[in-house]
Parts: sequence; structure tokens; C-alpha cells
Amino acid sequence: MKMTDQAVSTTTDKVNLLDFDRQGLRDFFAQLGEKPYRAEQVMKWIYHRLEDNFENMTDVGKALRAKLEASCYVGPPKTLFDKGAADGTHKWLLGMDGGNAIEAVYIPEPTRGTLCVSSQVGCGLNCQFCSTATQGFNRNLSTAEVIGQMWVAAKYLGNVTHQNRRITNVVMMGMGEPLLNFDNVTRAMSLMRDDLGFGLASKRVTLSTAGLVPMIDKLSETIDVSLAVSLHAANDELRTELVPLNKRYPIAELMAACQRWLDRKPRTSITFEYTLMKGVNDQPEHARQLIKLMRRLPTCKVNLIPFNPFPGTRFERSDAETIRAFQTQLLNANVLTMLRRTRGDDIDAACGQLKGQVLDRTRRQAEFRKRLDEGASHAA
Repeated sequence: MKMTDQAVSTTTDKVNLLDFDRQGLRDFFAQLGEKPYRAEQVMKWIYHRLEDNFENMTDVGKALRAKLEASCYVGPPKTLFDKGAADGTHKWLLGMDGGNAIEAVYIPEPTRGTLCVSSQVGCGLNCQFCSTATQGFNRNLSTAEVIGQMWVAAKYLGNVTHQNRRITNVVMMGMGEPLLNFDNVTRAMSLMRDDLGFGLASKRVTLSTAGLVPMIDKLSETIDVSLAVSLHAANDELRTELVPLNKRYPIAELMAACQRWLDRKPRTSITFEYTLMKGVNDQPEHARQLIKLMRRLPTCKVNLIPFNPFPGTRFERSDAETIRAFQTQLLNANVLTMLRRTRGDDIDAACGQLKGQVLDRTRRQAEFRKRLDEGASHAA
């Protein structure tokens, strides 16, 4: 584990260039009285060479470098600490303002390397099985704070766009609901995809949502990325208990939005994430409900996720035999089903375990701690 005493950048009148996509950077350079191609020149330095010091941008004229130094900066989040797991997974705790912090996780596999990126400080959706939800919610991340997570990880890993690509995939599955931070997240994802940014293909950038129906429609019209839906139950009563957003956008409305997504993007698929919790949603009748639901979208797939425990949770992971039986039941019904291997749980970097440090504006963290204390007193 590596630690640092660096604090979050102090307030400055300078502009953070990580807040701009390509067009935004071109417009900013025009305001500086510079030709648009100069913006693209600097963009290559920022994202291909991961350079944050204007003096090192050697093919940029000295006068422009001085102008940039005076008016702007390249400011990724500061790393408070980073930690590696036994399986090669790596987690970064990144400092925000006011004592807040977010987490980003890199998951290496033989054929790819996936970075899990956060979109908010905390989360306001209160999904019952997610550690982030116990922290409450503080604010949305800026574009710079979203793309900055990838910048920090790429710098650490020695990622070189178009050459040594250590990060081959990005999933917006970290802290927060990405569609509640729509503009900043889509701008950051455009930088992930841009050839002058990190240059990832559309199928390699995935946004995961709990099911904000209107924003799913908006996303399909705004940017070409992949979609994942946090489902976790195939009947409204149980899903509303696990994912309270379901009360506002029930399963029928969610599935209709997914069908519209596929109609607009006929060559794509959607991944439905289903976290298996012991005795909650892992029984044969739950599998039958899921099979019936998936028959509406036969080209889509289910990603089964064994529940990852965290302190104070009332849920438990389904046992291996139950998980295998659930998967087999889906596969026998011709539902394409993958089982996600748990990674990074020894450093609390597994799916559903990300917490960071959140100055809660929802009082949820205090309520959760009260329940923890009450549980401990009853146990005693």
C-alpha cells in the first residue's frame, strides 16, 4: 500500500483542462486566441503521454506554454492511498473537497484490464445491498474528477494509448448513479472514447444504471456506449425492496426502455446485473421469473454476481451450490448467463463494496451507524 500526505488541490481561478472534451478544449483555445489544432496538440500530451506539466510539452510553443501556465492546469484527483490485492486488483482512494473521497478499482484479467470508475461522492439511491449506499450522498463529480480517475490509473499502470494499453475497458459501476450526473459523465465517456483521449471502442465503455428510464433514452441519443442495468430481482415487490428506484420506474417501464435502446442500437446487447443474496433472490422461483423476463430481450445477457459482504449488512452471499444451480437453470432456458468472479474482496474493492469517504448530506450514514450500534447491543 502506498500512502501520501497530498491534499486536494486548493481553490484556484485557473481552468482545469480535464473538464473539457475535444470540442470544449477547441473552444477554450479559441478564447485564448489560439488555433483549434493547438488544443488537439495539447490533448495528445494530456491523454496519450499523461503529461500534466506544460513545460514538458515540447512541440508546443513557449509563448503558448506560458499562456497555459498562467490560465489553466491539468488537475487529476490526488491519490490519498492506493492498495493492491493478492489477485492483482488495485484500488485508489482519491481525495475530493471538504474531506470527501471516492474509490476507483482496476481489475486485470488475461485478455483485458477493466477500470471501475465512480460518478458521484456517495450515492442517493439507497440500494439495500450496496456498501456505498450506507455512506449517503454528497455531490456529483465534475468531468475532471470522472476522467481524472482514469488518468490517475493509467499513469500508475504505465498505460500508453494505442501502444501499451493496460486499461482496455471502463465500467461506470463505481460509487454513484451515473445517469444522475449525466452531462459530466457523458463528457468524460467521450474522452474515454476519443482517439485523442484514451481511444476506447464504444463496446468497451459501459455505463451501469439502477434504471432511470428517461435518462436511458437520453443516453442512447447522446453517446455510443454499452449499457448495463442493475436488476437484482425480476418481480416488482422484491426489486422495490432491494432497489427503491423501482417504485418510480417499475420493471415493465425499465424493460420497455431497454427495448427502445435495442431498437436504436440493433447490433448491441444489454447486460443485466443480478447480485445473488442468500435466501433473498437466489431460489428456483426467482430464476423462473428472471427467465420469463429475459425472453422479452433474447439477445441480452445476465451477469450473476455473488454478493460481497460488508460490515453491518443483513445480507449473505449465496452458497456455491445455489449459485451454480441458479446459473444452470438460466442456461438450460437459453438465457446467456455469465458468473462474475469475485475480485479484490481482500481490499474491499469487489462489486458493491466501494465506500470512499463521504460527508453525508442525507443523514443515511448516521442512520446506518445507529442500526449497527443497536445490532451490536442486541448481540451483546
